[in-house]
Amino acid sequence: MTPEETESDKSLDRAEYRTFQDLNLTDERLAAIKELQWSTPTPIQKKAIPLGLDGQDLVGIAQTGTGKTGAFMIPSIERIHAGSGLQVLVLCPTRELAQQVAEDAKELSRGGRLRVASVVGGVGYGPQIEALASGYEILAATPGRFNDHLERGNVDLSGIRVLVLDEADRMLDMGFRPQIEEVLRRSPKDRQSMLFSATMPNGVHALALQITKDPVWLEATPEGTTAEGIEEVVYTVKPENKADLLLELLKDPAWDQVLVFTRTKAGADALRVRLERARIGTDTMHSDRRMQDRTRALGRFSSGKVRVLVATDVAQRGLDVEGISHVVNYDVPVDPEDYVHRIGRTGRAGALGTAVTFITGADLGYLKSIEHRLGRRLERVSVPQFDYSGSSRDRTEEDRSRGSRSSGGIGSRSAEDLSDEELEALLDLSG
Repeated sequence: MTPEETESDKSLDRAEYRTFQDLNLTDERLAAIKELQWSTPTPIQKKAIPLGLDGQDLVGIAQTGTGKTGAFMIPSIERIHAGSGLQVLVLCPTRELAQQVAEDAKELSRGGRLRVASVVGGVGYGPQIEALASGYEILAATPGRFNDHLERGNVDLSGIRVLVLDEADRMLDMGFRPQIEEVLRRSPKDRQSMLFSATMPNGVHALALQITKDPVWLEATPEGTTAEGIEEVVYTVKPENKADLLLELLKDPAWDQVLVFTRTKAGADALRVRLERARIGTDTMHSDRRMQDRTRALGRFSSGKVRVLVATDVAQRGLDVEGISHVVNYDVPVDPEDYVHRIGRTGRAGALGTAVTFITGADLGYLKSIEHRLGRRLERVSVPQFDYSGSSRDRTEEDRSRGSRSSGGIGSRSAEDLSDEELEALLDLSG
């Protein structure tokens, strides 16, 4: 089979798979799926699960929010046995995604004796070493920490039956190819391999050919599109009015679980303080926070203890929280693909959601790139008291000089210690 062949070339008709019962899963798996309240297989699940159950290698192009974790984890769990050591390894680009995949695997294997663990950086080695030594059947891991264990001799890959690379494009972007290749070198040649990626640039295409044998290529949605059920709108706004606009929008009670993306860590911290001073429950996720603090922030957001989570792109993939009503691109992403992944945090698994992007005059070029990638124009919304006049905001030399001096003084202090005026300046500079 050539790489260009797809599941349609094999005359695969999945129209008959209307329910999970149609997929010939075990009663144990169907009970776990019912407990998760998954009613209907998603398109990628309809295509991937039957092939995965047959042991077929797969390459899937699927955006976040399309159900791809179930697409590879359900057949993987069905094909392994408790007590036979490590059999399923899923490599993920971020800690959050690995932990989410592990949680999904635990839910899907409920009622059985399969053991699941995540192996990620930022936490202690002890529990991971114990899980590896005890022969946990399923691991979801980040490549860096997993390779640390490989080098220390803590893990045996000889029993691997299924190897999955999730978000492969992101892993290559992060420079994890050497670690992936080391795992490939030590894994059995007769394993089943599955690779899932939101995009298929040349590097990912080459990796897919390297790790799979005679794969079926699946595509749930056209590359660069967003999941169905997401309403996308653009607010044009002056840079200095972005925080005020967000506060205005948050007056709507329908904005009940809101994920906000900022470009910088300092911007995330400053926005959190600004929202908290307005008595809006808020937490942050970014790479300067310890892993336990990031986990705690996610838990508070998931449980509804805080209404808003402000994050940098550390959360754009792998963050799987049910019920996110709105995603806000407070700072427009520079890379159009990041736009797709960010807004994929809402409207997940068939739910409805809203994605809002703040655009300043200086951001119009980024907006055009996003619309070119999507192949369509995004709806513009104007709130007159916050909108810009239509031209890029050009600071005077005096403004730039003052901003440069201010940023140095502000940057040396915690966001909580700043006055409202200093917070405004920091938010303006961070964007």
